[in-house]
Amino acid sequence: MSEKKEDSGDNSEKFEDASDVLNKSNKEIIDEIIEQQSSLNLNAEETIDSGNVEEDNFVDCIETPVPDQDEDSRRDYEQLLSEDELNANKTKADEFKKIGNDHYKNKEYLKSVESYSNGIAICPLKFSNERAILYGNRAAAYVQLSESTMAIQDCSKALDLDPKYTKVALRRAKLYEETDKLDESLEDFKHVLELDSNCTEARQAIVRLPVKINERNEKLKEEMLGKLKDLGNMILKPFGLSTNNFQMQQDPTTGSYSVNFNQKPKP
Repeated sequence: MSEKKEDSGDNSEKFEDASDVLNKSNKEIIDEIIEQQSSLNLNAEETIDSGNVEEDNFVDCIETPVPDQDEDSRRDYEQLLSEDELNANKTKADEFKKIGNDHYKNKEYLKSVESYSNGIAICPLKFSNERAILYGNRAAAYVQLSESTMAIQDCSKALDLDPKYTKVALRRAKLYEETDKLDESLEDFKHVLELDSNCTEARQAIVRLPVKINERNEKLKEEMLGKLKDLGNMILKPFGLSTNNFQMQQDPTTGSYSVNFNQKPKP
């Protein structure tokens, strides 16, 4: 995609007539980000959006330095900008991504999250592919920080912007499995195979996960039946009965069940 040079013209007239306070706050946030990062090296190279990431050196918790903004207010604000200004903001977002990638390579994951967040804050909504990469990269940093919930959220945002983002779909699938969201994980692995039929991890997962899901469901069923039995015994106890007095038998022909009463059940 071609990029236009940043327009150096004064935008003050556009904001004099803007009545939406949110628009002004968006501009202030973006200006503040640019000012804070002006001393950083914006010529960093390498990206992680097309490579593998390592998973070590976790830390306990972090906070997102720049909150994601409401898309409606962002859209209103960006309507006030010229095409040159939008492209200039996209260029700045690319620079923040490069800075974040350098921090990531140096295992400075907190700093990489900050840089990716700044990129998300300034990257115009129209550049959905670039925003998807920023969310995907930030998710990778969150993984390193053991922030699975935030990583899943960012993966979901990236996939909303780019449903064919295979690496992020695979990352979310693994995160779902790690957090015991097995059904969601299986769906993601199936989606990965639709995107890349040669993905070994996904092929193994769609064999492994149905077994785990069945084991989980059987365990849940046993727990539920145990609780129902306890409740039944509590209700029947005043009558000198228990659930052992009742036996369910399945008709092999129809598959239906019948309940038989046994006055003297086996202990």
